[in-house]
Amino acid sequence: MASSKLQRRVAFMNQKGGVGKTTTAVSLAAAYALAGRRTLLIDLDPQAHASLHVGVDVGSLESSVYDALLEPANASKGVVNARENLDVLPSTTDLAAAELELASLPDRHRRLEMVLDALASREYEFVLLDCPPSLGLLTLNALTAAREVMIPMQAHFLALQGVSKLLDTVRLVARSTNPRLRVTGVVLCAHDATTTHTREVVADLESFFTAARTQECPWKFARVLRPAIRRNIKLAECPSFGQTVFEYAPSASGAEDYKALAASMIREWDEALKSDALRSETARGETARHASGSAPQPAPQPSAETAAQPVVRVSRGDAGSVPASSVA
Repeated sequence: MASSKLQRRVAFMNQKGGVGKTTTAVSLAAAYALAGRRTLLIDLDPQAHASLHVGVDVGSLESSVYDALLEPANASKGVVNARENLDVLPSTTDLAAAELELASLPDRHRRLEMVLDALASREYEFVLLDCPPSLGLLTLNALTAAREVMIPMQAHFLALQGVSKLLDTVRLVARSTNPRLRVTGVVLCAHDATTTHTREVVADLESFFTAARTQECPWKFARVLRPAIRRNIKLAECPSFGQTVFEYAPSASGAEDYKALAASMIREWDEALKSDALRSETARGETARHASGSAPQPAPQPSAETAAQPVVRVSRGDAGSVPASSVA
């Protein structure tokens, strides 16, 4: 069942483990929930780290994302309410077998999209997908269901080389199963801005994304997201207590950085919603004028500054996404 609720779907991916991918997905999900935004976190990693991070007892689950992918219509049975405004579709080690089982199913790359369709009545505003550290069928499902990709990474040379492979994967999915997919940008994790090597890698990333502005590719409007997440031991400690960093160490630098990053994402999203509403109102007005025989009025043109800003994809349930004006 389609929902009229506008929805921001983001896949967090990196084929390299230990780069802060799950920490970023969980921390942003928790920050959105704390801001009063209804959020769903989907754990697609058989290690179930995102589920454990928010305190889900994966050993006692009767249903999980594994069951949801096999029977999307029953997806709601696996949803766990982890916090106020934060639901989780948790993972278990059974998910490791899903790659083989899904391979023989119809629309095997769209199973997660079918899951989200089945959960449409819950009207989540943010859906965050924590991908496994591999580029298999589970990640393909995430990229097919998502509208955006965020790449958490550390500013190291080898990590920079891996980004090109990730972008190639995104390009292939955009060409084959999800033409609306876009790369929002890179989240810098465990960041130490004092080293020369780090600054050089960040400069290379920014130059790469700037050069992409003239290309027709899914990362045309991607950027290095700010603020970077500073190296902070509290981010490594809090999962062992089943807590988010906002609960475990709310004054730590990691909590401050993720809160600030989430706030910037929310501002960007709210601006996109306003632009979407404005375009819808303009379209309705034009339709009414045509019906009455009035001469059409010129549509308002964006400023040069607005036109140069990145694109946020606004999804209306399973009806697809609407390009929206963006803010930095």
